[in-house]
Amino acid sequence: MKYVILSLFSALLLSISWPTYGIPFFIFFALVPLLIMEHDISKFSKVKNKGSLIFALSYLCFVIWNIVTTGWLYGSKNPDGSHSILAVAIPVVVNSLLYSLVFQLYHWYKKIQGTYFGLVFFVAIWMAFEKFHLSWELTWPWLNLGNVFADYPKLIQWYDTLGATGGSFWILLINVYAFYTLRIWEAGRKRKSLVINAAIFAAAIALPMLISTMKYQNFDEKPIGSVNVLMLQPDLDPYNEKYSKDSLTILNELLTLAEENSPKINQANPIDYYIGPETSIPGYGSISESGFEQSTLLNTVKSFLAQHPKSIFTTGISSHQFYKDPAKKSETAYQTADGTYVDSYNSAVQIIPNQKVQVYHKGKLVPGVEIFPYIHVLKPILGDAMLNLGGTIASLGIDKERKVFSNPFNKGKIAPVICYESIYGEYVTEYVKNGANFLGIMTNDSWWGVTQGHQQLMAYAKLRAIETRREIARAANSGISAHINARGDVMADTLYGDRTALFAKVNLYDKMTFYTRSGDLLTRISIFVLGFLVFYTMIKQFQNRKKA
Repeated sequence: MKYVILSLFSALLLSISWPTYGIPFFIFFALVPLLIMEHDISKFSKVKNKGSLIFALSYLCFVIWNIVTTGWLYGSKNPDGSHSILAVAIPVVVNSLLYSLVFQLYHWYKKIQGTYFGLVFFVAIWMAFEKFHLSWELTWPWLNLGNVFADYPKLIQWYDTLGATGGSFWILLINVYAFYTLRIWEAGRKRKSLVINAAIFAAAIALPMLISTMKYQNFDEKPIGSVNVLMLQPDLDPYNEKYSKDSLTILNELLTLAEENSPKINQANPIDYYIGPETSIPGYGSISESGFEQSTLLNTVKSFLAQHPKSIFTTGISSHQFYKDPAKKSETAYQTADGTYVDSYNSAVQIIPNQKVQVYHKGKLVPGVEIFPYIHVLKPILGDAMLNLGGTIASLGIDKERKVFSNPFNKGKIAPVICYESIYGEYVTEYVKNGANFLGIMTNDSWWGVTQGHQQLMAYAKLRAIETRREIARAANSGISAHINARGDVMADTLYGDRTALFAKVNLYDKMTFYTRSGDLLTRISIFVLGFLVFYTMIKQFQNRKKA
């Protein structure tokens, strides 16, 4: 019973730490009960299959954490309109399993090499797992530990140096040191040692926060200019309206929203950018990229812009591209009923009168919805099961490079970040390396309704602002649309569910942070340490066998 309580205690601490409802400071010792549970079972329990018990208890912890923090996925719906149990069950089950495997590997390594090497291994393998979870086709980095302080930007200004992955490293080190402090106390009961270790523990938490507060107060980077942005929030129902309304009606409603809010601003502050949310148009279906210049919808936008000189329209669209020559098709192209091949995209476009439409294709796709993970392996097994559950049996096409849209009328260079991409720190830095001086996030968080989902995704955007020191203009279909400054402060935002628009004067910055240049440096170091520990253990085991 003691071990179950320890597992549940870790689950509680992890869960109540999470944004946007929790208190993140609990994260600094959230893993300690789990580490105590593993140590006590390994050293003192008389259970025969200790590894299985540790795995089961860690899984209990992680599955509760996943349910509490990402249970909002239940808000998504099946094609028949019912709530999707599998939409939450699959991520929860699989993600919890992965975290438990990481903890099990720590248990096995600690059993071979002892507590001290084991704890180093624990930090290294957790960091490696977070990197893996940022990179593979079943990617789901929602619960990476460094995200936990997203609602407290004043305390994490140093993320411009080490990023959110640096936050994960910080949190893991403090948890490990807290566990180490308890073990030292249990072994010797020496008050002096406890006081010293407790002081180091407190300093390890407080010092980065103190440095961060000073960085926040002394932030004085000078912008190279500014642009006036109007973020459009049409509040289009993604399940019904989007697919039942005429495409031109949807677009005209979006342009009406833009027009209604322009007169209030245009005289003194003409709009430089109108930004629409993810897949704002065309509603049902998609727009052929070979016909962009002839598209009635896109030319309607150009006609609107003709009434607003030097304004640019940047928005999310659904688009597609046919391949006349099958030999030139991409890996993601699928065959239609008439035998031709086509790629479908979740795209962002920049529209300017008398200029060719620029397009960028979303590069980080949502597993099961926009991408069929490891399609060549799983599709023969699952068949159309994903489609019946509201998912996909194909994968959208992607751009391999982060494109930046330059404004010919001013210094603006917008990074067209599409929804899910905003979770990925190092990934977003690629836009900045390519010249972006502000981030334009186009998103549709309406799929989950009034839940923590849209609030958490909004919170994570603040991390990207700090890491890159770029201001953000975030246009969300139903909200939360927001202007976030380079310190991660929300300067202005909207209410979820409003049909509205948000004006912001967005500052432009051109300096690159250390994190932008170096990316997830601590993660790469951790992977190197992990490799060394594994290699060292293998050599040692081999030498011991030779001696025997």
